[in-house]
Amino acid sequence: MFVFACAGCGAALTIPLAQVALPHAHQTFGNGVRLPVLMDPGTFAVEPEPWGPPWRRWEEADPDEAAARGSHAPLPALSDGAPGAVAIAPGDARGTVLIPEKGGGCCCGLGRGDGPNMACEACGLPVGSRIDDCSVWQVVWFAPGAVHRRSVDDSGTGVLSWTELLAAGKGTPPVEPITRWGSLSGRDHRWSWSPQWEAAAGRAPAHLLAASGGRPVTVPHGLTADVFQRALDAPLPRVRPARRAVLAGPGLLSPGTDADILLVPVHPQTGEAWSPAGPASSAYPVPLPFGVWRWMAHPEPHLALPASGTMPDGVLRDDPPAPRPDRPFRADPGTFRHTLARLPAVHAPWLREVLDNLAHHLRAGLFQPADGAGTLRAATERRRAVVPGEGVNIRCPASSWASQRFPVSAVPRRR
Repeated sequence: MFVFACAGCGAALTIPLAQVALPHAHQTFGNGVRLPVLMDPGTFAVEPEPWGPPWRRWEEADPDEAAARGSHAPLPALSDGAPGAVAIAPGDARGTVLIPEKGGGCCCGLGRGDGPNMACEACGLPVGSRIDDCSVWQVVWFAPGAVHRRSVDDSGTGVLSWTELLAAGKGTPPVEPITRWGSLSGRDHRWSWSPQWEAAAGRAPAHLLAASGGRPVTVPHGLTADVFQRALDAPLPRVRPARRAVLAGPGLLSPGTDADILLVPVHPQTGEAWSPAGPASSAYPVPLPFGVWRWMAHPEPHLALPASGTMPDGVLRDDPPAPRPDRPFRADPGTFRHTLARLPAVHAPWLREVLDNLAHHLRAGLFQPADGAGTLRAATERRRAVVPGEGVNIRCPASSWASQRFPVSAVPRRR
């Protein structure tokens, strides 16, 4: 377990935290959507890559430099920020205050467009950014170099085995209620595909396309096909034989030798993908977040409710029906672009064409359109950093509460 302390005065800024793998941190979902907290209480994760301002246009970067940083295809912009930012749940912060004048570049809440908006309460050193704007995950990012971590004890740091994880872990439901930011009562919501699933489905198709070698790919029928097959059929030719992708991991039978691609879980604590033994070890592994993989491999059925009252014993009710999403599944395009651009296979002309035609696939409904405030905010943040003096500073009355200086630790922790 670790506590993060201010690099200026040494004051503790968090409760004891355990390190986990970084989840879908930079996803933008929908328009005006109120997303929950990114990190589970009592955990932290480290962003190994540069992220955040200052930004540079892709055209301004040297191709060798971009390749050395892991980008093999053009991206909207490259970050010149320092790697090593630390993500925690807002409710786990202690001894911090907001900096009201750094609350710009946002829509319905706080963003990081104007730099760190959170300071150490003891010495005033800017230490990070509290993010709670619409369509982004709520999180506190500690800036690299502004904090340091110190070990406090070894409790809760044991890494679970795959068997223990399967027994103790829970799957991530594919459908969940999505609430708009303006709905303070929570009544303005709709059932939608989970943002976590759309982020996972943005990452996995990039690997599936890279593993296809330009041949069609088949995935297991049912929910897995609902999530992946449309995004695979559009850019790949309809020729035979197709490459076969199967689910593999703890609790499942060993995949056969005819499996070309394995959909495997990623350990939520270490970030390492499950690897098979035997002949299947030569198949291409496609990583999935453990919660998403668990639901695909070991689905939790919508159980009927036990009868009561005048219903006879042994009779089950079949209401209420399982909630259904309001549209076909669409993957997150930003996650897809970022993942595919970092795979060396993108140098293949046919795969580079897929990346260049992403706008066409967006219009075809294969990817979730990140429209509205989310796209404008992200583009504005990058443009303000790239072109000094330009960009739109979005402010609205809904964020006027940030004009007061109050402790971030007053924000309730996620339950």
